[in-house]
Amino acid sequence: MALSHRQHTLVRIRQNQIETTPDYLAVEEPLQLEVNGRPLSITMRTPGDDKALAIGFLFTEGMIEHMDQVDDVVQKDPNTVNVVSSSGHSLSTVGIERNFYATSSCGVCGKSSVDQIAATSKYIPPVGDFQVPPDVLYGLQDQLLTVQKTFELTGGLHASALFDHEGNYLYHSEDVGRHNALDKLIGHALMAGRVPLYDHILLLSGRASFELLQKASMAGIPLVAAVGAPSTLAVELAQANTMTLLGFLKKTGCNIYTHPHRICTA
Repeated sequence: MALSHRQHTLVRIRQNQIETTPDYLAVEEPLQLEVNGRPLSITMRTPGDDKALAIGFLFTEGMIEHMDQVDDVVQKDPNTVNVVSSSGHSLSTVGIERNFYATSSCGVCGKSSVDQIAATSKYIPPVGDFQVPPDVLYGLQDQLLTVQKTFELTGGLHASALFDHEGNYLYHSEDVGRHNALDKLIGHALMAGRVPLYDHILLLSGRASFELLQKASMAGIPLVAAVGAPSTLAVELAQANTMTLLGFLKKTGCNIYTHPHRICTA
């Protein structure tokens, strides 16, 4: 079983008092993703949910559109996953020709041109799909914190969590890389036949960057709430894809940057 955390002995200083104490660190290891045995990418990730990470990555990169294009996902060894593509459904060669290394903090590193950064989603959320009361949004972070067991131990992981439009927790993924956490989440959804996620809310434990909004848009997620701040490109992407984007979500309020019609304030 893959370990998401590891014990480490450290020296702690508190009010000029020094003590040796055990602590826990989030595990970061490389994962090589292969397609039909051919190396495609290496990402630094937290072990666990590697198959979902591989499927989510291929989907959010626009290389697959549905699970019918995948025959099998094989964990060849603890740090290698091979996605076997069915002979009748070839993957996008644009992605296969772009071998790259992605750090745990960057989801677009290694792409050789600006055109490769933007992927076009098949799933644009309907404008009049649902409305969410603010009180529902204010409770999302507490729900996530109750299930973030590895974060509670290490304080070193990002999380992406999926809720239904009524704010009911469905599941979440954690990783040292924020984009890996979201790929794992979307990978699980794709394998479970849930995509497009038109009727769902995504909670991000940190800031809302362009690559996270890009991945969310590929899955058709209409409402993204972030604990931190959004970037300009994230706001522009959300606006163009009719996604409601919230930032600085707290127990008492939030900022609405795009498409506020999904937030019911009456």
